[in-house]
Amino acid sequence: MTASDPLAPNELVPARAVALAGQVDYVAGSVVSRTLAKKPTGTITLFAFDAGQGLSEHSTPYDAFVQVVDGVGTLRIEGKDVVAKAGEVVVMPANIPHAVQATERFKMLLVMIRS
Repeated sequence: MTASDPLAPNELVPARAVALAGQVDYVAGSVVSRTLAKKPTGTITLFAFDAGQGLSEHSTPYDAFVQVVDGVGTLRIEGKDVVAKAGEVVVMPANIPHAVQATERFKMLLVMIRS
């Protein structure tokens, strides 16, 4: 990395191993997010959802890849519930309505690829 290529706030430092789940903490009654990388070609964001919290239905013009890092979460994709647990990955296709709901605390890594 050079001085002309600074990190945005909260981005991960290159060439350093980190425990992913420890990069964002749970907060009671909240959804917490941390953008780990933001580039013109896409973003990587880590979320922590307290039980009962979620993201309302929306769609994006990009494919979104979700990896559950901790716990279990429910993703509603085009009206269908997909339950995913730690270690599992789900693809949310571009332009398809989707939402996220936490019936228990969980963390997910969201990778958005712009193309």
